[in-house]
Amino acid sequence: MSIAPKSQVLKIAELVSYQEGSVVSRQITKAEAGNVTLFAFDTGQELSEHTAPFDALAHILDGTAEISIAGQPYALEAGDAIVMPASQPHAVRATKRFKMLLTMIRA
Repeated sequence: MSIAPKSQVLKIAELVSYQEGSVVSRQITKAEAGNVTLFAFDTGQELSEHTAPFDALAHILDGTAEISIAGQPYALEAGDAIVMPASQPHAVRATKRFKMLLTMIRA
């Protein structure tokens, strides 16, 4: 997984491509304070329920997704964003192909 170039204008949604039957990710930037990762989910693909020690912001760039937080499902589409709170169980599922920019702040 390569990190995106710095000090360049990025067409963010174009930095990762959909792959049939897969979840594809690319790290945009990584630092001690946090990281930003771009994901492309094919229809039906998911990240099973898990927790993270830090808050994470999921911003949907393309398509539609269902993100569940502490058992509560949320339907998101392009342009929507949601904060997944630290230590709360959450899961991500592609109701249709979608791309998501995930920002995690370690503070």
